This record gives sequence, C-alpha cells and structure tokens, in this order.
Amino acid sequence: MSNEALGGGVMVAVAAVLWVAYLMPTWSRRKQYQATEKNAVRLQQTLRILAETAEVPHQVRLEATARTVAEQQRVLARAEQAERAEAQAVADAARDVRRAAAAVAAAAAPRVAESPVSKLRRLRRFRGLVSLILLAGFVLAVTGIAPALAGSFTAFVGGGVVMVAAFGILGRLATVARSARVVRVDAPVVLPVLVGQAFEPVQLEETPVAAATWTPQPVPRAMHLSRGSIAQTAMASVEAANQLRKAAAEAEVTRRAAALAEEAIRAATPIARPAAAAVPSRFASMGIVGETSPGMTDLDAVLRRRRAV
Repeated sequence: MSNEALGGGVMVAVAAVLWVAYLMPTWSRRKQYQATEKNAVRLQQTLRILAETAEVPHQVRLEATARTVAEQQRVLARAEQAERAEAQAVADAARDVRRAAAAVAAAAAPRVAESPVSKLRRLRRFRGLVSLILLAGFVLAVTGIAPALAGSFTAFVGGGVVMVAAFGILGRLATVARSARVVRVDAPVVLPVLVGQAFEPVQLEETPVAAATWTPQPVPRAMHLSRGSIAQTAMASVEAANQLRKAAAEAEVTRRAAALAEEAIRAATPIARPAAAAVPSRFASMGIVGETSPGMTDLDAVLRRRRAV
C-alpha cells in the first residue's frame, strides 16, 4: 500500500516537474508570441490608418506622377510605333497590289493605234533631226576637201557617207509621210437664219391725271387772345407779375445808385479832425544853460550830498 502511494506521489511529482519545466515555458512563450503578434497587428493597423489619413508629400506625389507619365508615354510611343508599322505594311501591300494590277491591266489592254496627226508630228521631228545630220555631213565634206587634195580622204569620205545616209533616210521619211497624210475637211459652218417679224406698234392707254388742288383752311385763334378766357386771364396775371418784378428791380437799382453816390461824396469830402494838445518834451531844454548864482558853492554841502548818495 505504501509502495502504491509512493508510486502515485512520484507520478504526481513527475507531472508537476514536467508542467513546471516544459509546459509553463511553452505556455509563456506562446503567450508572449501572441502578445507580440497583437502588437504587430495593432502597429500595422495604426500605420495604415496614418498612411490613409496623412497627406502624401509633394515630392512623393510629383515623383509618382512623373513616373506614371513616363510609363504612359512609353506605352503610347510603343502603340504609335506599332500602328505606324502596321500602317506602313498595309500601304506597302496596297502599293504592290496597285502596281501588279496596273501591270496586268497594261498587259491585257489592247494597243491603241497611233493617230495620223501624232505620227506626222513625230515624223516631222525626226526629219528635222536628219536634216541637221545632213548639214553636219555637208560641212564635214566641205572641210575635208583641203585634206583630200593633200592626200587624206577621211573627212571627205565620212562627210559623203553621212550625206548619202541622210538623203536615204529623208526619202524613206517622205514615203511614210505621204502614206500617213491626213486630208482635213473643214465642216461647213451653219449660220442661224433670222426670220424677220412685222413690227406692230403698241398703243398705250392714256389715263387722265387729276390736278391736285389745295383749299386753305382757317387757322384757329390762340386761346390767350380770346377775351374772357382762362388762358387770357392767366397771361394777364403773368404779365402783371413780370411788371411788378421789373418795377421792384428798377427801384432796387435806383436805391443802390443813390447809396453809391452818397458814399462817393463822403469819400471826396475831407474830415476835420481836432488838433492834438502839445505835450512838453523832456528833451526840449537840453543844451540851454540857465542862470547861475555867482560865488563859490559850499564845498561841505557838496561832499555831504555825495556821501549821502
């Protein structure tokens, strides 16, 4: 019994040791990991909220905009280059097709016969050229006469050969021109025939025009000239008021003229002012010596006065 109890206690002790030695650190590390993960998630959420709410710096926005614009420009340039290459290929293919169609049409089209007029023009131009060659051969033959007399017949023979060939060509051209000559027949000009018509005079009806007449109408008399009318009474009152106003103005002018004349008379008449009383001056007796008493003055009295001063 004691062994079983001891064995059970040992098992409990071993379980407790395992719990303390292994399970507790594991649980602690897991709890710490979960706390760290929660903190990281919270920090990430906070940073995301700050990034969403905070305004992007101007430099970052400009850099992103410039990068986007450059990328769009590159894409647009590639698209335009591809479109140009495709359009060039289509144009080249269409040009090749047109050339092939033109060649086939030219090969299949019947040859148009040359008109006699154009043939004669071409013959005339060719005949002018042959005539120039004939003239050159004649000049060469003439210039080769002197060397021929000296024993050199090259220029003379060459000029003769050129002249003979030119004459032969001109004869052939004359034959061809006679066969291709066209007789022109002018079409008759048909002039219109004017058919004369008899002249018939036109009779115009004369409508009598009535002469304009004018009957003078009497002009109505003015209302203020009618005696006893309201207008005549109003005009009379207005004239009376004007006369009163004129009389008052004349009286005022007369009064002002009299006042001005009186002031002028007063200004011209001198005003008599009373003479001021003569005031004796204390400097009037300067330089005048009065009477002096003869004899010697009392010296003691003089000294006494001086000491008193």
